[in-house]
Amino acid sequence: MPHFVIDCSQDIIRLKTPDEIMDVVYKTAESTGLFAVNDIKVRLCPYQYYRLGEDKKNFIHIFGYIMEGRNTEQKAVLSRKIITGLTELFPDISFLSISINDFETATYCNKSLVNPENHDQNRHFEL
Repeated sequence: MPHFVIDCSQDIIRLKTPDEIMDVVYKTAESTGLFAVNDIKVRLCPYQYYRLGEDKKNFIHIFGYIMEGRNTEQKAVLSRKIITGLTELFPDISFLSISINDFETATYCNKSLVNPENHDQNRHFEL
């Protein structure tokens, strides 16, 4: 946790490499101090087929999924910092946005949580 899924038009990865794009998101999330460095995950999904408004060519939207517990101000700062970093990388992109969504601790599950040896219900067990 957290997961940052970057949806973008396919032309975006012709302008900058996937690593350059993902590094901005990763390093910015890391710089906030909100997450353990080893927990941050970033994925990039370029789309060949999409439709935008008239005369609009490219887009980037980041879906951020984080464990609940951060306040609104922390999430807003995270959003602004990521968009600021990507704006520097892509000053001419038509659509550049992010949304941050919380995972509920009560309904979140991963492989560590179902391990029968994990008696403390530590979601990082054996990682």
